[in-house]
Amino acid sequence: MITVFVSAILSLPFCAAPHATQEQHDNRATLERAIEKAPIEQQAAMRWLITQMPASDTRTLTSEFLLENCAQAYHAWKSAPWHAQVSEDLFLDCILPYACINESRDPWRVTLREICAPMIVGATTPSQAAVIINRELFPRVGVKYSTLRKKADQSPAESMESGLASCTGLSILLVDACRSVGIPARFAGIPMWIDKSGNHSWVEIWDNGWHFTGAAEPTGDALDQGWFADRATGARRDEPIHAIYAVTWRDSPTTFPAAWRDDDDGVVRAVNVTDRYLTSAMVLPAGHARVRIRATADGERVALPITLCNAKSESLFSGTTKDEGFDSNDHLTATVPLGATLSLTSPGQPLLAFTVDRDEQLVTATVSASDSQRALKDLRSALRKNGVKELATAPFASVALTKEDAIKARDLIWKSYSSRLRAQRTKELASGVIEHNGATMPIWFKAYGDKPQAGHALFISMHGGGGAPPEVNSKQWENQKRLYEPKEGIYVAPRAPTDTWNLWHQDHIDPLFTRLIEDMIIVEGINPNRVYIMGYSAGGDGVYQLAPRMADQFAAAAMMAGHPNETKPDGLRNLPFALHVGANDTPFKRNEIGAQWKVLLDELAANDVGGYPHLVEIHAGKGHWMDREDASAVEWMAQYSRNMHPTKIVWLQDDVTHTRFYWLATTVPVAGSRIVASHTGQDFLIESSATVDGLSLRMDDTMCDLDKPITVRSGDAMIFSGIAPRTIAVIATTIGERGDPTASFVAELRLAPSTLSLER
Repeated sequence: MITVFVSAILSLPFCAAPHATQEQHDNRATLERAIEKAPIEQQAAMRWLITQMPASDTRTLTSEFLLENCAQAYHAWKSAPWHAQVSEDLFLDCILPYACINESRDPWRVTLREICAPMIVGATTPSQAAVIINRELFPRVGVKYSTLRKKADQSPAESMESGLASCTGLSILLVDACRSVGIPARFAGIPMWIDKSGNHSWVEIWDNGWHFTGAAEPTGDALDQGWFADRATGARRDEPIHAIYAVTWRDSPTTFPAAWRDDDDGVVRAVNVTDRYLTSAMVLPAGHARVRIRATADGERVALPITLCNAKSESLFSGTTKDEGFDSNDHLTATVPLGATLSLTSPGQPLLAFTVDRDEQLVTATVSASDSQRALKDLRSALRKNGVKELATAPFASVALTKEDAIKARDLIWKSYSSRLRAQRTKELASGVIEHNGATMPIWFKAYGDKPQAGHALFISMHGGGGAPPEVNSKQWENQKRLYEPKEGIYVAPRAPTDTWNLWHQDHIDPLFTRLIEDMIIVEGINPNRVYIMGYSAGGDGVYQLAPRMADQFAAAAMMAGHPNETKPDGLRNLPFALHVGANDTPFKRNEIGAQWKVLLDELAANDVGGYPHLVEIHAGKGHWMDREDASAVEWMAQYSRNMHPTKIVWLQDDVTHTRFYWLATTVPVAGSRIVASHTGQDFLIESSATVDGLSLRMDDTMCDLDKPITVRSGDAMIFSGIAPRTIAVIATTIGERGDPTASFVAELRLAPSTLSLER
């Protein structure tokens, strides 16, 4: 149990400040509110954080910032596979803190977790996960080392916005990325190398002891490697400017010498960790080698994974070279020892041996262009002439791609797709009317809060009414515009296209909502993984119907005061679902059916571990109008992000059918058909199916390793075993279906009906 308490610090004139300023006194209520509002199990940690935070933060940070940070830190810690190995003390010092040094205070946890969590699926130790993040994060967010960065101590948002960062900024970003997924991490570095060539910063990772790595300098599959390892042996523990330090939030008499600041105020506490680095032999000073690989066929640069090894065959650097999609002066840059003789290799083939005889040395090797690289080149040429829809049938679209080329292809296709539609969709949103296949839907929307790095959330809110004159339903629309107000996000109130009793669950609604979401992605840059649907009365009827059949397009749903009609909850397996109804809402037995759905959802969740997350509230003493008590659903939904790759899917087709659902697709949708499918790593299982005509499984590299064989079983029968190739055709098709790059896939297996066991 954490036993740190805040009583001593609160007895001072103000938290963490023996000589409090008026600003601190003014902000005391904010910090006390953060402690009071924290869940009971998090209050001790919140007290500790406030006790240990820099005095400057006690004057400026809000309770909302601290509560969000604490909640997300706990979630990361508790959900990590290595949770049992991470003590509470370690959590407090190396996961809970919202900052590394003196950088700007960003709310970075959700953004970085959404980026990093899919990368580390399958990692079982903090070391494995940290190595993967260090290898994949920086290309993913487009941040690289540069002396042209705006400042050294950039926050994650500042580095991702500019795309440039110093070793200090890169280290901050990597530490925060690790903490976002429950990896204990801390900032480390030396104020000045012994040869007075400057300072350097890096990252320490805890995994049954402390290990180090250079940010954006991945070294194969292991920690405790890097160009600076041997230089660090020259550090001197007793000379502060030449010692090595790691940041701590615990009480410490030592402070981190901020070499990047002229006005270092000594507020960053640290521990002297020099002794752990005095174990290697000294090597020559470091320089930079700029590596490029050209294809012999046409001389164009190609993207290729490479490794640089020293004379002992020890890996010094790993990375992927840049292709022609990058600026001609932008090459993969490795920090290597000056004077060393190195070998340049790619998986399965030696390429070149060279000596590092100068800084900024350009190293060029040539290889034969692969089929994948040629397909990528053909894709670029095709996109300059045609749109995405023509790609699926192009000859190069069926060529198997490498993982790296598939990522590039998806980025190229999405950029082309969205840029071609942006002007048209901007005009559509500005008109206030969404149109699809002749059906039209007026909309009203408003943005709330600051836009996060990953984009605003989107809340779709459906009004009540029903079989009534148009003016009645239009009045309900006006009410819906101001009924709810998220803390952050774009709030959209659509006006139902018709005035019939079934306003929100006719067959034209689904494609209109898909079109609305696509417009908001392309024009407003909303986060596709944070789209929420809600509705009141007849709008609640719509949520009952739409949420199960469109679950893979939403992050959460909230039903208020509605009636489900004939719908069933099967499809809600991976969609958090809130249900609010008044205890006295007797018309159409809304209250009774709400209570029945609570029992039904409880049973489904109990019988399917990890499935059917839900919250049902029957509001005592309330009728059809719940006096806005149901508004709590907005914040409840906002805590969730969509998972497009759940390990299990339950797909029950409604009377309005769909051709895709998460990673399943069908060319022959049948009303009432039910499919249950699951996967664990490389193994997929069709557990039950009432119809399988035209069924396909879709995949990407966050679900499994597509370079290795996939197995598919139906019951006990093996129906497929082999490689599922990544292709441009699948990428183009899945992007074109939804206009959502995060819901696209790179590989598809089409299953023959005769090979599947049927459960009728």
